[in-house]
Amino acid sequence: MSVRESNRPVQAVPPRTGRVFAIVALAVGMANLDLFVVNVALPVIGRDFHGAPLSSLSWVLNGYAIVFAALLVPLGRIADRIGHRTGFLLGLGTFTLASALCALCPSVGWLIAARVLQAAGAALCVPTSLALLLAAAAPERRAPLVRAWVAVGGVAAALGPVLGGLLTQIDWRWVFLINVPIGVAGLVLGPRVLPRNDARADKPWPDMLGSALMIFAVGALALALVKADDWGWGSVRFGGTVAVAVLAAALFVWRSAVHPAPVLDMSLLRVRGFGVATVAATLFTVAFAMMLLSVVLWCQQVLGYSAVQTGLAVAPGPLMVPLLSLMVSGLARRMGGANRVAALGTALFAGGIAWWAASVDPSVPASYPSQILPGMVLTGIGVGLTLPALIGSAAAALPATQFATGSAVIQMGRQVGSVLGISLLVTVLGGRSGQDPVEMFRSGWLVLLGVCAVALVAAAWPAKRPTA
Repeated sequence: MSVRESNRPVQAVPPRTGRVFAIVALAVGMANLDLFVVNVALPVIGRDFHGAPLSSLSWVLNGYAIVFAALLVPLGRIADRIGHRTGFLLGLGTFTLASALCALCPSVGWLIAARVLQAAGAALCVPTSLALLLAAAAPERRAPLVRAWVAVGGVAAALGPVLGGLLTQIDWRWVFLINVPIGVAGLVLGPRVLPRNDARADKPWPDMLGSALMIFAVGALALALVKADDWGWGSVRFGGTVAVAVLAAALFVWRSAVHPAPVLDMSLLRVRGFGVATVAATLFTVAFAMMLLSVVLWCQQVLGYSAVQTGLAVAPGPLMVPLLSLMVSGLARRMGGANRVAALGTALFAGGIAWWAASVDPSVPASYPSQILPGMVLTGIGVGLTLPALIGSAAAALPATQFATGSAVIQMGRQVGSVLGISLLVTVLGGRSGQDPVEMFRSGWLVLLGVCAVALVAAAWPAKRPTA
């Protein structure tokens, strides 16, 4: 991916590293922030678009995640050819323009299309941002800068729910408009501050057909899940859509095995520690996506919270993540491995879901402190332990020259997991739309606990087989 060449010195003297970090951090923060602010705004968007069903609204989230996952590696490779600064500014400009278009959209369909364009910009902006940061830093400063770059996502997660609630209270379109002045500032300052590097025309062109196959595979599976209740599980449309997903997935795997610049480097998955951690992170993200959307919908649709109240209700969970992530390395040493930390985190996450399934009762006045808050804290602790442990374990299994590509593969897996989690929740809630809301959400949380059980097995799996 695009970061590999950053190991070579681009300039003898690192250029204004702090300013470079500020620009790339703002861009990466916008891309990460969108997950949480759009989740909080989703019910309000549905009401504004004449009561659009959840099966349609889910594509506002899924369209972004699918395209981001499919284009992350290919656009990173294209940035290798055209230059990282050019790629970053092109990606930032696309993301900024798409954000403005999202705010102007007159219907859910147009919003989904604008979100797809936004995802393409993010997929070009995120990998090049790390490459530029490494190119601007002296070798001895690169490790702490990478940790700070990673921490930007945690900060965005912590601020996202509250910021999303506040902006939605004004108008949900501000969720997207807030990106515009930040993006414009980056486009104005970037050419003056960001380091210039040589384009590499000798780099191979990425497998764009493979990207299209991945979009078809994940998109078709998501479509089958969210439409299963409308079409019927035994219908020709459902079976045909699943068949398209399976065929596209098989062709994607084949393309990744034979193409010189594949979307998914299959050799990485054969590295035992990396493959296990990537699968576990993907499964855990399925559970995380289900959890986040379910609690937002519960707060707004069942408890009647406003967007601001929902953001404040959700915030304690994300606030735990950056705090806990700092403890993971020490815990892994004391507990005998990152996989044990990940298993503990997944178990605590499942405990938060079980708390909701057992205790929620909207008829109890002021039920948030006793019913919702404990689950938010437990799930936040679980995320803060599990994801950093799994990502760290995956990175440790790879040589330094493959870390950038490996990080992109993990990110791609997490985006796919997010799509599947949202689609699965929509399937469960949609199939029980006539039920009492408490029973409807409890059914969703019970399914979520099943996903957690599978993720727990994967997270606890040792990276290496024990020797005799």
